[in-house]
Amino acid sequence: MTTPPFDPADPIGIDDLLTDDEKAIRDAVRTRCEAVIAPNIAEWFESGRLPVSEIAKEFGELGVLGMHLTGYGCAGLSAVDYGLACLELEAADSGLRSLVSVQGSLAMYAIWRFGSEEQKERWLPSMASGDAIGCFGLTEPDHGSDPAGMRTRARRDGTDWVLDGRKMWITNGSVSDVAVVWAGTEDGIRGFVVPTNTPGFEAPEITRKLSLRASVTSELVLNDVRVPADAALDVRGLKGPLSCLNEARYGIVWGSMGAGRSAFETALAYATAREQFGKPIAAFQLTQQKLADMAVELAKGQLLALHLGRRKDAGSLRPEQVSVGKLNNVREALEICRTARTILGANGISLEYPVIRHAANLESVLTYEGTVEMHTLVLGQALTGHSAFRG
Repeated sequence: MTTPPFDPADPIGIDDLLTDDEKAIRDAVRTRCEAVIAPNIAEWFESGRLPVSEIAKEFGELGVLGMHLTGYGCAGLSAVDYGLACLELEAADSGLRSLVSVQGSLAMYAIWRFGSEEQKERWLPSMASGDAIGCFGLTEPDHGSDPAGMRTRARRDGTDWVLDGRKMWITNGSVSDVAVVWAGTEDGIRGFVVPTNTPGFEAPEITRKLSLRASVTSELVLNDVRVPADAALDVRGLKGPLSCLNEARYGIVWGSMGAGRSAFETALAYATAREQFGKPIAAFQLTQQKLADMAVELAKGQLLALHLGRRKDAGSLRPEQVSVGKLNNVREALEICRTARTILGANGISLEYPVIRHAANLESVLTYEGTVEMHTLVLGQALTGHSAFRG
């Protein structure tokens, strides 16, 4: 048996662990991103805008919106397939993976898992095609890591529900057709499917961001927003929104490695071409140490993502294990980007290269869908049996 040649793009041979179908899906998403996103992403990031509707339809045509869900126009693919798509989307930009993640793993997943048949039929097919955009309203100005303290309220008025409150840092908010809004009720926390053209619903866009600039981020303002009784999702308590967040966090485990891979590949190519002191900087020991460390952490993170994906497909993935993946992979991806920036020197801060853009984006990814502290304490509680979240 002949030993295959060493591949700098896959130093430990992770591709051998993927099926041909999985690699075909990954390659299809990569090809579409290279054709549609890559030529424009630096400009979108610099200008702080993203043509969400057009991109959503591109991704809908590709089949990645809600791709891990079954029925209602969704592709019904595996968790590993979805993870590989997230890897390629975030290699293009974290904002793109966020768009797809919020659409499929938060808004669509909430309706798919907890919605009525009428809600599913009304929203999921058009969301899967990208003709309708969704958002997920959980985080509030004063309540991020502790959603149990949310102030948004839904009260009964006859057979209707009336919602009042504010949500913050909501991806896709101002361009959405439907919002899944979580609110406190006399029966506990409930989710509501709210068309964004409902009177009293507003979604002003949040601007002046220095991270996730190629992404639409908004506030949701609800003033006496009246929805019918059948707008409520069939779930009570925090298990509803937290189960959705677990879906999105799983995508981040993969996606962050895409950002790290893009930064690593850029640094490797740059180090090979850039000459100082009469030879490529890739020939210097300190640069090789950086590249070797980056390659090792990238490979470990990809293996972890694949392992968690296989467990998810087998139905054995626990939330604590997703916390391990999110905590490790985002942290290491950010360090890879920072190290890559040093290899590029001054060019590392230019949008001519993707490195500083990925690094800036990952500063947001590090804290959304659960901060480093929260995932650390989730794991700490699982290891010790003691909760350290309060007091």
